Amino acid sequence: IKRDGSRERFDREKLRKGVILPCEKTMVTSEQIERLLDAVETDLKEKDTTEIESKEIGNLVAKKLKKLDKIAYIRFAAVFKRFVDLEDFEAELKKLA
Repeated sequence: IKRDGSRERFDREKLRKGVILPCEKTMVTSEQIERLLDAVETDLKEKDTTEIESKEIGNLVAKKLKKLDKIAYIRFAAVFKRFVDLEDFEAELKKLA
């Protein structure tokens, strides 16, 4: 379920693209990205419902990226959480510290 309430089928390729971009120029390998995607899919399949909010998927990705690479996490979070100014970045960085 998208933010606007519309529905769309889960698309691993779309999610992959959303993860690859923040991982560019980091130490995250393509194999690590695939494992992250596998883990997200597994978590989603274990849910009691077939309809999952995109926000929940984003939170799963963010949580896994945070453990994998802090820079990739911040880049992902900036888009996913819709940072609008420097204070948003600073607040997120303080949480990491």
